[in-house]
Amino acid sequence: MPAASRSSRMVNALSRTPLQDGYVSYRWDKKLTQLLQVPNSSCFLSILFLPKASDRVASRYNDLEDTLARANAWLNASQASGVPIVFMNIQTESLLTKISGETASSTVSAGSLSDLSNLATAGLYGFEDYHGVDIGVVRAVRLWYSPYGGELPIEIKLREGDTKLGFAISRTEEGFIYISSVIDGDDDAPSTRSGVRTLYREAMSKSQLLVVTRVSNQKVLPWIVSSTGAVRCYDTVSLSQKLSLHRHAKMPIFIHVILWEKPIPPYKSANSSNDDSRQQVVVMQQPLSLGMADDDIIINNRPDLVHDRDTAGDISFSLFYIR
Repeated sequence: MPAASRSSRMVNALSRTPLQDGYVSYRWDKKLTQLLQVPNSSCFLSILFLPKASDRVASRYNDLEDTLARANAWLNASQASGVPIVFMNIQTESLLTKISGETASSTVSAGSLSDLSNLATAGLYGFEDYHGVDIGVVRAVRLWYSPYGGELPIEIKLREGDTKLGFAISRTEEGFIYISSVIDGDDDAPSTRSGVRTLYREAMSKSQLLVVTRVSNQKVLPWIVSSTGAVRCYDTVSLSQKLSLHRHAKMPIFIHVILWEKPIPPYKSANSSNDDSRQQVVVMQQPLSLGMADDDIIINNRPDLVHDRDTAGDISFSLFYIR
């Protein structure tokens, strides 16, 4: 009897004893600076697609399936143009907006669950209040993607005698900035010393583009597609001007480019012990200079070339020479 009573007490104590939670301090400052490829910046890439307006006054919007199809088409077109990215994930996002009248294709009455079935594919729906429909929810789509082989940091160092950077940039229809041309002729051009020409040639040999993802650790990727269908992205004119200012100020240029092949995983011996066989993650902290001594890169100044600023709605994607 005593043993049974003790066992019962233990069972009762077990059922009454909860697990306690708590907090642990975390060195975010250290983790964000030492364990990220770019300090204080994520490697997660995404673009947001707003539903397309089905009329000129934007009183109606296409349904969710249309937005998903446009995101799918953008990804396929980017890959077909030579941008080495891969699909990661897709999700819907709800954005609040103020609407009125017949704008919403579907409405949800307060306290009614039967209306929810109408929202499965709606691009925009509204909530009713005492004054009518005045709060709308836009169904946007966020597409998450990743560089196929990761991002490679490159430092372009500048010297007193540098008169050109030695490469040209352009932009794809999908909004990606890429190095579109390098020309032989100068063994001591900044792009030669940094290895940009070597990377450009290797990318071209694989029918890929040498896409620039960051300039001075700032992402220069397309980030939103408007309800008119325009891709919001970075302007090549302002970007070329900023790069040229680096040359005039003799300030090093830090860029990241997308690799077109995945890095080889570390070799693991079959005889390794359990401790030694664990893969180690190596985080690249310092930008690399991959130049070769015999590389020749130059782009001649072309004072006769005058370009207007290209905007998100512009369909012309010209070549811009970095001076």
